[in-house]
Amino acid sequence: MLFFVSCEEQHEHTAPAIHARDSVAVMTSYGVNTLISDSGVAKYRIITEEWEINTNLHPSRWLFKKGVFLEQFDAKFHVQSYIQCDTAYYYDQIKLWELRSRVRILTKDGIRFSSQQLFWDENKHELYSYVFSKLITKERTLQGSFFRSDEKMTKYIVTNTRGSFEKNDFSNDGSATPGANTDSARKAQDSIMKAQHPLATPQRRNTSIPLMH
Repeated sequence: MLFFVSCEEQHEHTAPAIHARDSVAVMTSYGVNTLISDSGVAKYRIITEEWEINTNLHPSRWLFKKGVFLEQFDAKFHVQSYIQCDTAYYYDQIKLWELRSRVRILTKDGIRFSSQQLFWDENKHELYSYVFSKLITKERTLQGSFFRSDEKMTKYIVTNTRGSFEKNDFSNDGSATPGANTDSARKAQDSIMKAQHPLATPQRRNTSIPLMH
């Protein structure tokens, strides 16, 4: 009787899975130096220490947790521009890049950009940032807390600005108008703030920039 009772009281003990299925990366690569094609043409080079592709996260994304260096080529494989940052996320389903920490850009026209955060919307072909950013061109240096630009950084809006300007950058009343006048800049900012951001709704700031295409 004691033998049968002891057998009936036995239980099977199982441990939970080490990783939940919805957090496992599809691919993790180390020491990456590769080309990326667009419509069958190689347009970008990615250099990174670690590249993780995780389609189980919502939204699906590529993760570059240890930084990334991205070059863009023209049709003859000449380097047009580069981007580098300490951390980057690429939301592949909505084609949106989010760059974080020590973001640096150099365009083929010699324009330099720096910030702590930058979004690059490939669908809309534009760059933008909601944090303090610095833009240096051949003619001027601009700094502001809101930045928006086309991918080539030829048309841009910087609000809540400060920096150096040429005389032609000022209107008749003495107000600075680098890239856009004050009213246009504020209207553009208001329209962006009202639009629903794909990932989060940013807080309104007193004061516009994604990458070269």
